[in-house]
Amino acid sequence: MNVTISNTYEELSTGATKVLIDSVKETPKPLVCVASGDSPKGVYKKLVSRVEANSLDTADWYFLGLDEWIGLNGQDIGSCRYHLDQDLFHPLGVSDQQICFFDGRSVDVFSECIINEMYIKKQGGIDVAILGLGLNGHIGMNEPFTSEDSRSQIIDLDPLTIQTGQKYFEQPQKLSQGLTLGLGTLMESRIILLLVDGQNKAPIVKKMLEEEVSISCPASLLRHHPNCHVFLDHAASSLLDLKKGCEKI
Repeated sequence: MNVTISNTYEELSTGATKVLIDSVKETPKPLVCVASGDSPKGVYKKLVSRVEANSLDTADWYFLGLDEWIGLNGQDIGSCRYHLDQDLFHPLGVSDQQICFFDGRSVDVFSECIINEMYIKKQGGIDVAILGLGLNGHIGMNEPFTSEDSRSQIIDLDPLTIQTGQKYFEQPQKLSQGLTLGLGTLMESRIILLLVDGQNKAPIVKKMLEEEVSISCPASLLRHHPNCHVFLDHAASSLLDLKKGCEKI
């Protein structure tokens, strides 16, 4: 695991964007798994800027949604798909044929899990997975004590996730379950980028990096991934002991 600490969120986003682009520049039709949420927004903004400046071409990139709230899809303001449409897909001009995303409104949500796993297999695997970190250590919607071998699945949401998730909606939203790529699925990604910013994430960053690897903190499993890059801003790294083994930029 490579850990990079940046002074600011802007620097974090710049560093992560460079690693993302460098990781797929020699890959034809790369499959990139994308998370919604606040932490990846800076990377998406930089990708859009590069494309608009004609210094990057994402026309042959394919995208896989990390997760979605059950009962919601891209038609719902505040859904994971809605935010990624606004921040990434629409600005890049990505066609629906280049996107595979959980439909939380499906009449058969179990089939959504099968569809996603089959899509990953068809594309030859996930080339890069862009992840954020939950306050309870979840990645995607894989809550604490999720099986480390799990595939795409339906998850009962932790109360903290339900509470935190309200910030993405204009009105209070009833949330209880989610659809997510499983831990086993994510760990098979060739490269993983974990983006974490803010003082409120400092305690869980410390647990993830310095305490025992355990499914009580799903993100800690990333320490066993052969090519995982963790990008922290100064605030998120503030509780780490001497920041041992971390690169500073």
